Amino acid sequence: MFRLFTDYTADIMFRTDDKTKALNDLFKMTKMRHKLTLHILENEEWAFFAMVEIGSDRLHHAFWKYHDKSHHLYAYEKELSPAFIEYYKLLDRQLGEILDRIPDDTLFILASDHGAKGMKGVFCINQWLYEHGYLHVKEFPKEPKPLHDIEVDWAKTKAWAWGGYCATIFINVEGYEKDGIIDASNYEAFRNQLIDDLKTIRGPNGEIWKTRIDKPEETYSECNGFYPDLLVYFDDLYWRAAGSMGHPSMYLLENDTGPDDAIHDWYGIYVVRFPDGKEGINESRSILDIAPTVLEFVGVDKPDYMNGKAIRRT
Repeated sequence: MFRLFTDYTADIMFRTDDKTKALNDLFKMTKMRHKLTLHILENEEWAFFAMVEIGSDRLHHAFWKYHDKSHHLYAYEKELSPAFIEYYKLLDRQLGEILDRIPDDTLFILASDHGAKGMKGVFCINQWLYEHGYLHVKEFPKEPKPLHDIEVDWAKTKAWAWGGYCATIFINVEGYEKDGIIDASNYEAFRNQLIDDLKTIRGPNGEIWKTRIDKPEETYSECNGFYPDLLVYFDDLYWRAAGSMGHPSMYLLENDTGPDDAIHDWYGIYVVRFPDGKEGINESRSILDIAPTVLEFVGVDKPDYMNGKAIRRT
């Protein structure tokens, strides 16, 4: 079967300056995936069918500034600016064709794991840790480099971070890290002091940010002992975190890993349609409810370790 789709691709290069190629690749990928989806729906026996379309995520990251006039890098481009609307028109047509092909007794769920919004910039968290005495390096880089390419002075380093949609911060605890220096008995006091310092971070023009700082074990019930020490979401997620160092400023207008216009937002969407045509209603509105909903529909008990609850008919 899959010999029919020899040019199938699972993803595209979206952090690129060649926007024309990215746009062409995006539409080609999405159309090919839809073609494969319809082929399986019509020609294979299935009791459970799932497919993931990554294209909408790539659309947001690569073309948000061409669509959103409030974006700090907004630019109208005749070829690129219509891409948002045209792509969602394509997804809408494809969704209709899928719904036309599934049996009447099918539970249909459309769900996303996150939302999206325009990115305001990137904050260099490791440079901040360096400037505030938490992170020490043998030599500050003269040009941007990821932390793993920089020689860290672990004998003096108290904390370091990974970049991403949030800053993932690790504390150099003695007896846990190979070269840890923070006494375990002082861990919580040190962590609280670091939180207080992180709360003082302001925007590039001194503006107050709506920053959220989590202790992972208090936010996530099932960490199983493996988690960072802090998660920092800068300015309600509008500012991404960069783990690299060597930038002329701690505030970057673009992503340090390549062109990127958008950032993840807290809430995605879900749509649940039961076979009788009724929609699902869910008070908790959690993505954790999707799996229990599927299990209940097929008559399988939810495992004890699984969080969430089944979505009910309206």
